[in-house]
Amino acid sequence: MIGQSIQNIFKIPDLRRRIFFTFALLAVYRVGAHIPTPGVNPEALAEFWTRTSGTLLSFFDMFAGGALGRSTIFALGIMPYITASIIFQLLTVIWPYLERLKNEGELGRKKINQYTRYATVLICSVQSFGISMWLQSISSPSGVPIVNNPGWGFKLMTVITMTAGTVFIMWLGEQITERGIGNGISLIIFAGIVVGFPRGVLNTFRDLQGGNISILRIIFLSAFMIIVVGFIVAVERAQRKIPVSYAKRVIGRRMYGGQSTHLPLRVNMSGVIPVIFASSIIAVPQTLAQMMPYDIVQSVAGYLGWGMPFYYLLYLVGIIFFCYFYTAIIFNPVEVAENFRKYGGYIPGIRPGKRTSDHIDYILTRITFAGAIYLAAVSMMPDFLYTGIKLQAIPFLGGPIDNFLHQNNLDWITQGMGINFRFGGTSLLIVVGVAMDTVQQIESQLIMRHYDGFLKQGRIKGRRY
Repeated sequence: MIGQSIQNIFKIPDLRRRIFFTFALLAVYRVGAHIPTPGVNPEALAEFWTRTSGTLLSFFDMFAGGALGRSTIFALGIMPYITASIIFQLLTVIWPYLERLKNEGELGRKKINQYTRYATVLICSVQSFGISMWLQSISSPSGVPIVNNPGWGFKLMTVITMTAGTVFIMWLGEQITERGIGNGISLIIFAGIVVGFPRGVLNTFRDLQGGNISILRIIFLSAFMIIVVGFIVAVERAQRKIPVSYAKRVIGRRMYGGQSTHLPLRVNMSGVIPVIFASSIIAVPQTLAQMMPYDIVQSVAGYLGWGMPFYYLLYLVGIIFFCYFYTAIIFNPVEVAENFRKYGGYIPGIRPGKRTSDHIDYILTRITFAGAIYLAAVSMMPDFLYTGIKLQAIPFLGGPIDNFLHQNNLDWITQGMGINFRFGGTSLLIVVGVAMDTVQQIESQLIMRHYDGFLKQGRIKGRRY
């Protein structure tokens, strides 16, 4: 069935052209990710970059597809555009002017997108200038300077190059969305992450040949990844359907309404945004520890290092907080209840107006908590498998708990299993989510042209409904 659907894709000229166009622009993006910024010593930078694991720099480098670690023209990646988009999403709630633009329809959205692009250029200029100053101030562990000829010339060249690179990536993403298949920005992030998958597989086989990992562990890791991916797919498709009925209305000689439908509330309505925010915050102490050799900074970074209990606690609290915060930004129960009332809709057994909004908010609060726990579990799982949780760092109780686990042969809880997941939880969430969205759009194109989808019964659902 799937093989036949793949053949049908290439039978449709328009769909085939869209897919080839998408692959071509993604190839252009990957080529640009290897063009270095002028004036940077790549060997010294690569030597320095080996020490940045677990910092904010390595986190941003993941979204840039490794371009930041190589200081290429695409070093900033698409993150400035995502940051600007999130900022304007927040501003539409607190700034009446942007709220009016949002409610004006397509014309207002185009205006907000224009402002977002301007903000992206501003963010890129500030970030690229900061990167240029940072590159001039560091050297490799062997003492070789990263920048060959420091000065204002290098700073200006870096600002122009990196800003133009991000603007070009933004244009590529818009072209993919308009003339290709799938969401262009998401696919660019997807391409930057999956490009490291072959290298991860190759490193795993090298570890197997070198005796660093057993074949049983590889089988366990493969099976575990399949289970985790299946779990992510199931939760991303999960939704709570609130029944909605519409009263019959007579307008002229026609009768409208009288049907029943439902309001779908996704379990993970905020997507991967809470994980990105929480990861950025949790990586700040490690980043500061690389730049500031003060005892208090090093101590805080030690308590919030990988595998430490406070690391997991702050990570969990951050994800839960941002899940509720971002869901409140993108979904307004009061507005939904008002739209129901305006068009004659109601939830059976619930009075229109405030009772309806309170009912929706009550359900949304519960399923958002479940979505937050799911995001936290998937995000922290790779760290736990590799390093475990250092319970001995807990004041007063850490020692007795560690001794109890050691006596009962449960050392894997505190020491981990040494399993390198290769992909972090954030990467896995992004890859699976974008893949689901893209496959859903391809299937919609097939069904629209009277071809079968990828499944005999039902349809593949992405994260957007």
